[in-house]
Amino acid sequence: MLKSYTHTKIACYIGYITQAIVANFFPLLLLVLNGEFGISITRLTVLITVNFAVQLCVDGLASKFADKIGYRICFVAAHLFAAAGLAGLAFLPIIMPPYAGFIIASILYAIGGGLIEVLISPTIEACPSDNKKGQMSLLHSFYCWGSAAVVLLTTLFFWGFGTVNWRIIAAIWAAIPLLNAIYVVFVPIPTLEGERKGLSFGGLFKLKSFWIFAALMLLAGASELAMSQWASAFAESGLGVSKALGDLIGPCLFAVFMGIARLLFARFGKRLRLCMAVSAIFCIVCYLVAWLSPLPALSLGACAICGFSVGILWPSVLSLASAEIPRGGTAMFGMLAMAGDIGCTAGPTLVGLCAGALGDDIGAGLAFAVGFPVLFLVLTAVSRIRKNVKNVDDTDGSENTDA
Repeated sequence: MLKSYTHTKIACYIGYITQAIVANFFPLLLLVLNGEFGISITRLTVLITVNFAVQLCVDGLASKFADKIGYRICFVAAHLFAAAGLAGLAFLPIIMPPYAGFIIASILYAIGGGLIEVLISPTIEACPSDNKKGQMSLLHSFYCWGSAAVVLLTTLFFWGFGTVNWRIIAAIWAAIPLLNAIYVVFVPIPTLEGERKGLSFGGLFKLKSFWIFAALMLLAGASELAMSQWASAFAESGLGVSKALGDLIGPCLFAVFMGIARLLFARFGKRLRLCMAVSAIFCIVCYLVAWLSPLPALSLGACAICGFSVGILWPSVLSLASAEIPRGGTAMFGMLAMAGDIGCTAGPTLVGLCAGALGDDIGAGLAFAVGFPVLFLVLTAVSRIRKNVKNVDDTDGSENTDA
């Protein structure tokens, strides 16, 4: 057994890289699979929805059963499911009807992704550290680096070896969670202090602060994905740039800027609520500039830099919730992950619906999405006011420092 919690953190970082592979690899295969198997893009896109839907279900179930089963078992199982699903993309369509094979593979890696999302944040929170919020932000930066790596390395592989060899890169990506599953067997797995006497779901749902944090998570996910999912299409259709440049600015450069923000916050961030408020304001500005600017270069820059503005929103809400609801435990992290995933699904969907209703104007859809960071800013202020009231009402004389 490895005794240092440094190994635990490394395993968690690789876990979030796995999460990035699960979320970003299959969309890169849509045209490839359409050409090889003759499956329509619409039917293939349904599998992306299946991925999110399964992860939502796993978020809820894992929140209830992870403590009883044990973190290590769930941690290993998460990576094995992810590895099986990614490898299954390559091999299951050979031994069964192709579309059925892709459905099964999507369900398998979605189960892994959902478990990873629920387990890793509380694991990092439980690791000894003098800078909990910095560690949480650093952890989530690895999702960004993983996303950028998946897009760049898969693109380079296709350029060098051709899309006909897509099964090879699928197997390579599957090897990462498989090796990490072995690694996790040997690392120490801490649990949150007081986890065994953590709040029940009923007790958690009675807390007004939990619902504020859940709403913040939903809005953080919506603010992030509304831009990242539509930036490429907006750049191509609304600004007239090539698809290659649109893809670079969309999923890749956006992720890089988001990762930079999380690294900087991990190193220099101090006051969570202030940083959250500033980030939300910056996000509002980015959306407005992308929509209103008459200069395509400025709009493109706003799309990319928006990644920096939303970078700390998700991990900051988790850190703040953990600090203010210390007995929340796995149930809280699971429910917050579910709220965030709902936002990740609802944000891009609402942008698309709005754009379609206004004549396929993606810029108008992004203008609608400004409401997400605006509401996030309002709720951040509400949580600050509630904390101040709580401090005034405390009668034990203890100091409740700002997270």
